[in-house]
Amino acid sequence: MNRLIKLSFLFSALALTYACTNLDETLEDELTSEFSDDGVVVPGGNSGGTGALLGAYNGLRTGTANHGSYFSTQEVSSDELTIGAKGGDWFDGGIWVRMHQHTFGSAHVALNDTWNNAYAGIGQVNLALAGTLSADEIAQAKTIRAFHYMRLLDLFGRVKIITTAGGDAPQSTRLEVFNFVESELLDALGIPAVTSTMDLSGSVLGTGSQPYVVNQFAVLGLLTKLYLNAEVYSGTARYQEADWAATYVIDNGPYQLCSDGCSQPNLAKRPAVASDPANLEGYAAVFAPNNENNPEMIWSINYDETSATGMNFGQMGLHYSSQLTYALDAQPWNGYQVLEEFYNSYEANDARKEANFLVGPQTDFGGSALLDFAADDPDLVVDYTPAINELQPNSLRQSGTRMKKFSFQLFGRPEMNNDYPVVRLGDLMLMRGEARARAAADWSLALPDVNAIRDRAKVSPLASVNADSFFDERGREMFQEASRRTDLIRFGKWSDPWWEKTNSEAFRTVFPIPQPQIDASSGSLTQNLGY
Repeated sequence: MNRLIKLSFLFSALALTYACTNLDETLEDELTSEFSDDGVVVPGGNSGGTGALLGAYNGLRTGTANHGSYFSTQEVSSDELTIGAKGGDWFDGGIWVRMHQHTFGSAHVALNDTWNNAYAGIGQVNLALAGTLSADEIAQAKTIRAFHYMRLLDLFGRVKIITTAGGDAPQSTRLEVFNFVESELLDALGIPAVTSTMDLSGSVLGTGSQPYVVNQFAVLGLLTKLYLNAEVYSGTARYQEADWAATYVIDNGPYQLCSDGCSQPNLAKRPAVASDPANLEGYAAVFAPNNENNPEMIWSINYDETSATGMNFGQMGLHYSSQLTYALDAQPWNGYQVLEEFYNSYEANDARKEANFLVGPQTDFGGSALLDFAADDPDLVVDYTPAINELQPNSLRQSGTRMKKFSFQLFGRPEMNNDYPVVRLGDLMLMRGEARARAAADWSLALPDVNAIRDRAKVSPLASVNADSFFDERGREMFQEASRRTDLIRFGKWSDPWWEKTNSEAFRTVFPIPQPQIDASSGSLTQNLGY
């Protein structure tokens, strides 16, 4: 996460010409080292592995925090984010309208890209496992592969479990995929099962706080996620095991919530704008461009603007003119918008509301009004309004608040520096609270964890909680972390109507197997029911 230091810059007027936004690209990691600001070479770009595991760790980045793959399928299909068709811009053949309205089919290009990216990551792991690895490296590699299969399990259900480089396999049932993921994670820990008295002293994995490297706590975090959703995936509830796994990490790990006293310099602080904070505190600091040493991160994916690319949230959501706000290297695409109802679910004084969203009139680098000379309404000032006038065909260019959780930096490149959490303590606490409540059929058992999270957000504690209020609280905490679709399904809300979406069919809790994969499978892949 090393920042290229720019000593001076020439800031001139930029031509506001706006192009269509079909900007998907394939990101390939060519570099095996990066140069830090002091000239020291960091092997592997500090991505989490060197040598045989470098490719396996690098494969985690593709699709996680960029447009057109895993992040897009998880978020645009939910009630958090949408991509309005702004005239001809962002219509893209209607694929994002269909994703939002749950009318997607097997030919959807983002689903095929998501599938391909997951199997590319699995292929990198299988190549690594075909070589000579230590026991610790084998456990790390199996965890990474299990994480890719967790995504496939969640998204598509019935997939192929391929464990050899260049190999193939028959299509497995969803239960078989669940069992495989569970067994791989337990094997990485060296235990037969998660229990309240499990002994990890014999595990080959470490316990040090190195968020780019899989350790025991990272594996337990993945098992918590797996068991929390086990009833959806396998038909059998496993909430007690989710509670045990999360509790072990919370009680034994070196992690702590980033709250009072946990801060980072705000790299988006404009020198002439007094209202820009000098530092990002608490929750906001967890997701900052300089978040590599945050104490809340248990396992995170390293992103870097030069040698560990693949995060482009700024490009995806900011208005074109916002290039002038942060003196960005490139013009943003003005695509993703936050649904009004989701934005309004936050209390006014919730610290997460300020951290997560850009809303209202925007200003340029010097603090003057930011203008859009091609605006589709009479007001030229860029003003992010919570209300979105329509999904298509003419969603106003300034409508919808914009995602800011993974915050920006001055002179930023299209690729961002913020690390992305796979497992973090705040998420784990909420999963523990939910698992404990579901296991005992008593939502009051989730209150301690919920109120600890609310305390960090500077909002008053809840006196009571039920399934709906817990779901709302989890949404406020986990915005933009690609968990909303999974949470909607687990809470039985996926098929409900929301803005510009009617009730959706029950079979859509899994996506269709991409048709190009079926066509290339010589009959070894069949379609999910309903599609």
